[in-house]
Amino acid sequence: MAMEFHIISIGTTKRNLLWGESGPMRTQHATTTLLRTGGRSILVDPSLPDNLLEAKLFERTGQRFDSITDVFCTTLRPDGRRALLGGDASALAHANWWTTQRELDWYASRLAEMVESATRIDTLSDELQADIATLKRFRAAGDQLAERVSLYPLPGVTPGCCGLLLAMESTTVLLTGPAALSRQHLIEGMIAPDCIDKEAAMESLSEILDIADIIVPGYDNVTFAR
Repeated sequence: MAMEFHIISIGTTKRNLLWGESGPMRTQHATTTLLRTGGRSILVDPSLPDNLLEAKLFERTGQRFDSITDVFCTTLRPDGRRALLGGDASALAHANWWTTQRELDWYASRLAEMVESATRIDTLSDELQADIATLKRFRAAGDQLAERVSLYPLPGVTPGCCGLLLAMESTTVLLTGPAALSRQHLIEGMIAPDCIDKEAAMESLSEILDIADIIVPGYDNVTFAR
């Protein structure tokens, strides 16, 4: 079976500085992509709530969640994985969940700090408990996630932010996650305003333009590097 990729849902940012927006204007959700290769179906950044995302998956491919073998998250930021909330109770609990070891370490440390703060006031919110349950399901991916699908580190937005590089028949495709917000942001050379490391994020943005022929930004449709 040849490598295939399908945009399931096109994302949007909560605000766009290029449009002159100074505050949140919409609910942020990431672009979700389906990869098919080597008999596996990999859902990347399942950002919408599970019922909405499964409907989108069926609209775009005729598949349901039970056909998904793997999930990959380019970061562990909550807005990129709403369909996974609840860990074992998620509608995608049957699949393998992947991210990078660096991202797992960073988010585990972040959650530990939040738990420590919550413990002081003797309460863990439902949201925090759901995050803890979700994190336990993730495993660290190796350099190659699947046949013709390689991890491509793009640190900056978060320490372990990582894209996926697809080796198609005659071209290369890079799924960037939030390392590249949209086509317009790529053209303007603008990174996300909430990056943890802005210098690393700018370096990652430059690499995206150098490495790929086709780009799937974190919150936009497919675009071309040149």
